[in-house]
Amino acid sequence: MKNARLILTLVVLVATCAFESRAQTKVQSTDGTFPPWTKKTGARTAPKGKRTCSANSLGAKADGSTKSTDAIQRAIDQCSKAGGGVVSFEKGEYVTGALFLKHNVDMRVSEGVTLLGSQDDADYPRAPTRVAGIEMPWPSALINVNDAKNVRISGGGTIDGRGKKWWDKYWALRREYEPKGLRWASDYDAERVRLMVISRSSDVTVENVSLKRSGFWTVQILYSDHVTIDGVKISDNGGPSTDGVDIDSSTYVLVQNCDIDNNDDDICLKAGRDFDGLRVGRPTEYVFIRDNLIRRGGGIISFGSETSGGIRHVAALNNRGVGTKEGIRFKSAKTRGGYVEDVLVRGLKMENVPLPFTFTLNWNPSYSYATIPTGMKDVPPYWTVMNTPVLPIEKGYCLFRNIRIENVEIVGADRIFTAAGLPDKAIQNVEFSNIIAEGKDAGLIEHAVDWSMKNVKIRTENGENVRVSNSRNVETPIVNKKLPGR
Repeated sequence: MKNARLILTLVVLVATCAFESRAQTKVQSTDGTFPPWTKKTGARTAPKGKRTCSANSLGAKADGSTKSTDAIQRAIDQCSKAGGGVVSFEKGEYVTGALFLKHNVDMRVSEGVTLLGSQDDADYPRAPTRVAGIEMPWPSALINVNDAKNVRISGGGTIDGRGKKWWDKYWALRREYEPKGLRWASDYDAERVRLMVISRSSDVTVENVSLKRSGFWTVQILYSDHVTIDGVKISDNGGPSTDGVDIDSSTYVLVQNCDIDNNDDDICLKAGRDFDGLRVGRPTEYVFIRDNLIRRGGGIISFGSETSGGIRHVAALNNRGVGTKEGIRFKSAKTRGGYVEDVLVRGLKMENVPLPFTFTLNWNPSYSYATIPTGMKDVPPYWTVMNTPVLPIEKGYCLFRNIRIENVEIVGADRIFTAAGLPDKAIQNVEFSNIIAEGKDAGLIEHAVDWSMKNVKIRTENGENVRVSNSRNVETPIVNKKLPGR
């Protein structure tokens, strides 16, 4: 009897070692079989002008206290008018308000240089933009690339938004608004300053810079095409809604080699919200996300919740998440509409990510559904826009379909699968293959159709399989119980 137990123990140990060995070697993917369009993503050109425009020679002070906005802007304007070139800084700290980059300018924030966001609201003039899916006036960002071509921000230095002022403003407003039923309005009325916005622009590169303490979203790519975000480090974003990189109704975008640590979605694809987003109707498409390290945050790669204009043709290769709240995250609401389709995720490692795969079509109702309290007068115009109903009701249901996730390693998860479609809108045609996962629970799938799982192997504490309900043709993984102490 003892020999039999010993043999059984050895067999289990060998199987466990083989499981872990495969998990360690699984991610060997290349992009050789990726869609051809991935090679067309990112900026096609970069500034080549040899002229150097010194911000210091025009009056910028590297003392960490003198406001240098005007001097830096003069350097940018002169450089662009001269046909392009480099805007340079001597080492030190520069306080600045909103800056507006122009054609053919490379703003070189070199190592040892820090741009510090001004704490004066007047230094961020209001202008038309889109925020969280709604077109509306809003304070300018610290760094703005508006209607420009062939622009680069580079150099190895730091851009620090000093955003705590706006984080505190948001929390104070939210405490005031929530008892009034206005949770949904807090994000819009707080008017927090974004760190960088690239809007209606082409061939823009942001590379080798550190971005920190954004007042709101860190990098927003809006209505733009052929943008590269490469080797950017995002950190110290402890405030609410400090997303890392938001790709918003934009095309041919490349995000690679970044190190992102923040307090909300890390890399997020968006395309407008509800009635207003459906009116604009611009998709996010042809996006390539590769070789990024994601730390804290709401999702390694998130789709939505702003899905109204549609999100499609997205590829992700060899990314890694460590301690992120969620992994691959699909989220929309019953008034968003639009679609998320033709998504390929290959070669992903997740370590201590509680929820590796999440799908929801009824995300965060207190934020997602706007209702103006009865009797409230003199409301802002965008409140009215946000309360314009999407009709017929079915137009508000987002379609998730044609999603492939393959070659993934997961350790330290809580629940592997969390998926909930709607009774009238199932999540369709999701393919998982070559997944090795370890977590507490296999999870649940509801209102889904045509899900396949090929070589998907999971170890959980209870050894129970995924709970599937109200679904059709949904395969489940191979689930084994973890050994005690492992």
